[in-house]
Amino acid sequence: MSRLHDPFRRGQLAIAALFLSLGFQYATWAARIPAVKADLDLSAAEVGVLLMAAGVGAAVSFPAVAWLMRRMGSRRLALLSQLGLALLLLALAAAPNYPVALLVMCADGVLVGCLNVAMNAQGAALEARHERNTMARLHAVFSAGSLLAALLASGMTAATGSVMAHFGVAVVLLAALGVTARTGLLDEDAPADRPDPAGAGATADAETPADAPAPAEPEPARRRWTVPSRLTLWMCCAMVFGTVAEGAMNDWSALYLKDVAEASAELAPLGIAVVSGMMVVARLFADGWRSRWGDGRVVLLGSAVAGTGLAVALVSGGVAPALAGFACMGLGIAAVTPCVYAAAARQGSDALTLVAAMGTTGLLAGPPLIGFIAGASNLAWGMGAVAASAGAVALCSTRIRWTTPAPVAQSEATPA
Repeated sequence: MSRLHDPFRRGQLAIAALFLSLGFQYATWAARIPAVKADLDLSAAEVGVLLMAAGVGAAVSFPAVAWLMRRMGSRRLALLSQLGLALLLLALAAAPNYPVALLVMCADGVLVGCLNVAMNAQGAALEARHERNTMARLHAVFSAGSLLAALLASGMTAATGSVMAHFGVAVVLLAALGVTARTGLLDEDAPADRPDPAGAGATADAETPADAPAPAEPEPARRRWTVPSRLTLWMCCAMVFGTVAEGAMNDWSALYLKDVAEASAELAPLGIAVVSGMMVVARLFADGWRSRWGDGRVVLLGSAVAGTGLAVALVSGGVAPALAGFACMGLGIAAVTPCVYAAAARQGSDALTLVAAMGTTGLLAGPPLIGFIAGASNLAWGMGAVAASAGAVALCSTRIRWTTPAPVAQSEATPA
């Protein structure tokens, strides 16, 4: 069967467009924070609050996202939130003052929460429907989106100082990705986000298989929010610690190399390159690892390698050990979020929504948190907290119920 007519490949491409959109949109506005700071005449503290506003929006979005997932489904929610995130770039560029910029960033956090949940629900549903691993590759596409945004930002900054012009080009690209996603998203993701808490719906269907009103019977139960299970809470902890480590490495690695390891100005940016490059490579191969060894072992060993490698590098000091530790962190932490998202999706849409909200919060709030630790002591201790976060992921992974490995042949899909 050709790639164009293979349902798995078509769905993989469409969902990958969503992951690419989220990584691209996030890195696009982050790359122009210095320009926004200058345009609005903000202090460093005000910039920190602006960044935190996105994290706050993501954190408080959980009830709304859970309701929207049940009301709209992951397909519609993904497409609408992807469009909204594109338009918010223009709103940020046009923000006339600091309070408006804060509102825009808070709304950005809410829509990031929506898209994050919806696209991971789609990815988990694709895995369940075709019994083939792909979540890690989809997350690799997210990282590729951030890299693409960085390259565009560099080119646009060299060509023009206008944030509006830059964001206008970004919106056009995001619109093209939205069209790509629309053509292949799954219409129904029941395998990924319909738990069977009591079996009431199954009984009704069995009694009246031919009645049209029968599918409406489970609706009241699906609309009720339930207290998260202990398993879901362990997933939330693993996701928060994992995304704190991932986000902090991207934001603080260059500064650590320059201020603590005393690297030259030319070598300092290699920190981000090493972490991001290793994460992309690891995520391209991680679906195969999941098939061979299972999600639980991949998360446990990966996070242990990440935390231990970074801790040894911090104790050793120097540029070369730091880069080696950063490589260990990128390699080890890369598969954590894809595996936890897949496990949460199997617990139902509410579990996935809560875990995704915690992941978005950790990703956006982690870097400022490490900054606070560094301000109270120094950046070496801040990076030590990153290593400790990876170790906490390893501990949490032992409390999560993982699935058995899928056959190796089922994860041979190439990146979308």
